[in-house]
Amino acid sequence: MKKILIVDDQKGIRILLDEIFTSEGVKTYLASNGKEALKILEETKMDGVLLDMKLPGMDGKEVLKKMKALYSDMPVFMMTAYDEGEMRVQENSCHADYYFPKPFNVHELKNTVLELLEKRL
Repeated sequence: MKKILIVDDQKGIRILLDEIFTSEGVKTYLASNGKEALKILEETKMDGVLLDMKLPGMDGKEVLKKMKALYSDMPVFMMTAYDEGEMRVQENSCHADYYFPKPFNVHELKNTVLELLEKRL
C-alpha cells in the first residue's frame, strides 16, 4: 500500500485530501506544520508528500529541504497560493517534483499524484 504525507495548516484541505487518497487505497498521514511533518517522516518512510508552501513556523521551502535531506528520491508535490510569477521563482529555488496552484483542481491533483506514485513502483 502506498503511503503519502499531507502537510497543510488548513484542516479542511487535510481532511479533503485524506478522504480522496484513502478512497483510492492510499495510506495517508496528516500534519498541520513542518515540525509535525518531519517527525512523521523520521518514523515512517513515505512514497510521496503533498506539502503546502505557506506553513506556520517553518515555511514549505524550508520543510522541503529537510525532507529531501532525509529522502532525496521521495516525490514532493507543493501546493501554493502564490501567484504564477511568484510560483515560478519558487520552482527555481525549490526542487519539488510538481506544483499545484491553490485553489487546485482536486481531480487533477489526485490523478497526477497517483500517476507519479505508480511510475515509481
